[in-house]
Amino acid sequence: MSSPLPVFAPGGYRYVPGPFQYSAGVAAEPGHRIVRVRFARPLPLAEGFAAAREVLAAAGRPTEAFCQCELRSPAPFTEEGFVEFNRVYVGTLERWGIVRNGVNPVARSNVCPETDRPAEPSLYAFSYTEALPDAPASFVVAGSAEAPEGHGHYGEHIVRRGETSAGALLEKARWVLGEMERRMGLLGFSWADTTAAQLYTVHDPHPFLARELAARGAMRGGLTWHWVRPPVQLLEYEMDVRGVHVERVLPA
Repeated sequence: MSSPLPVFAPGGYRYVPGPFQYSAGVAAEPGHRIVRVRFARPLPLAEGFAAAREVLAAAGRPTEAFCQCELRSPAPFTEEGFVEFNRVYVGTLERWGIVRNGVNPVARSNVCPETDRPAEPSLYAFSYTEALPDAPASFVVAGSAEAPEGHGHYGEHIVRRGETSAGALLEKARWVLGEMERRMGLLGFSWADTTAAQLYTVHDPHPFLARELAARGAMRGGLTWHWVRPPVQLLEYEMDVRGVHVERVLPA
């Protein structure tokens, strides 16, 4: 039997531990629910975090209630550039009182649009918890591409590294789907609990949509396909999933 997940009590959520830059997923604790907020257009990171803080304040929530975010970057990073960017990003969460003693409970996705690219890293959406008696269970799984984390450089562990054939993409998709299932399982959920799934790739997923995604239940709430690339060079396929019952879009 697996050990209970750590709980970030000030935020009212539990999380799957990950690398220093993000957790692998979050779930609201009993008596809380997750609310997702998307901007009509991505905001530069500093501006986006300021806007998120205003939303939290208006909802009567502390900054520690911030539990997940979705970023947009101009282009895939080198591995060294990705680490440098993550240190800057994590600095904001440290100032907000979320990252403590090097532990980051916040789930995250960070991808790079092929068209309409932002001039700088930007905030596309974020989630926070709010207290609500008898709230339905809610969760968000962080984005994962086709390489395991915590094993040194991504490049050394990418599934079918450097390949984009139909067979290679199928293997990449299967690995990512399995990782989504693993993370959901750790949080106590499955595809049956999802309300949305997002796919991030510039490659055609149609050859395996039915037999892989739909057959597993990954498309039960539809599938949002973003024409983007994962955040690190040589990664080709990424997904994230969520079970969230309250979502808002803020006007530009």
